[in-house]
Amino acid sequence: MFSVIFPGQGSQMVGMSKDLYNKFSTVKEIFDEADSVLNFSISKLILNGPKDELDQTKNTQPSIFLVGYSIFQLVKKDFSINLNQAKFFAGHSLGEYTALACAGALNFSHTLKLLRIRGKAMQEAVPKGEGGMLAILGSTTEVIEKIINENKNNYECYIANDNSSGQLVISGKLNDLDLLVVDLKKNNIKSIKLPVSAPFHCKLMNNATKIMQTEIQKCDFKNPKNTLISNVTSHEVNDASLLKELLVKQIESRVRWRESVNLMLDKQVNQFIEVGPGKVLSGLIKRINKNVVTSSINTEEDINKINIDD
Repeated sequence: MFSVIFPGQGSQMVGMSKDLYNKFSTVKEIFDEADSVLNFSISKLILNGPKDELDQTKNTQPSIFLVGYSIFQLVKKDFSINLNQAKFFAGHSLGEYTALACAGALNFSHTLKLLRIRGKAMQEAVPKGEGGMLAILGSTTEVIEKIINENKNNYECYIANDNSSGQLVISGKLNDLDLLVVDLKKNNIKSIKLPVSAPFHCKLMNNATKIMQTEIQKCDFKNPKNTLISNVTSHEVNDASLLKELLVKQIESRVRWRESVNLMLDKQVNQFIEVGPGKVLSGLIKRINKNVVTSSINTEEDINKINIDD
């Protein structure tokens, strides 16, 4: 039994899916449609850069979606592999939007526009240079929550991503993160500052939540063909109205990736197929359960290697 998973921000690179774009009209047509929907050449930015523009959140989010969605459609149309046979779909943060579009809950143009707005809103929610994120290695959610709660009068930090066994990401204002690092060192816990410009998935994103609440309500959602595992709850979701509500909450909520993967494993999933740039999620899943089968689809060779285990 397999699940399809879709990556989030951080997986982008200049030139992603370039070979597929050059070889397959299915991919080129979807890229061309995206250029038309957004009124600028996002395809040129993805294929040729520059990197600093691609790395701007307002560009990164629709770009990662576009690459994942086009690969999903290519696999279905040109290679006759129906990934909608999956038991579950799950996406990491913005990857949830890719999952919903591929599951037929949201149409392509609405998703693209939403992610352009979402990226811009998240980028602008906190003034540049005020907030950031910190990766913590080799600790647990319980230990980090205890440290944060015991020091809540000194600083405000939030667990933004619970990614895998021993890998968490913390959001907060830069000064608060610096104070947290001091306490982490006292406890011999290793941390690394991440090269991001904003503190995603915490209450500092409240301005972005307000914007996305308005924008998401404008869109017509359908019940998905595939059951989604929600980032916010790490539970199954099939209902269109609930999906809307959870996508709004997602901006300020912890990405419960480890819990989501464990739920799928508990439901007898033994294979994960990652659709979109990079192999980040496959790596995280291997940290959660090293015995599970993972694969990532970025190239034609990757597609030819797809072997769905019933």
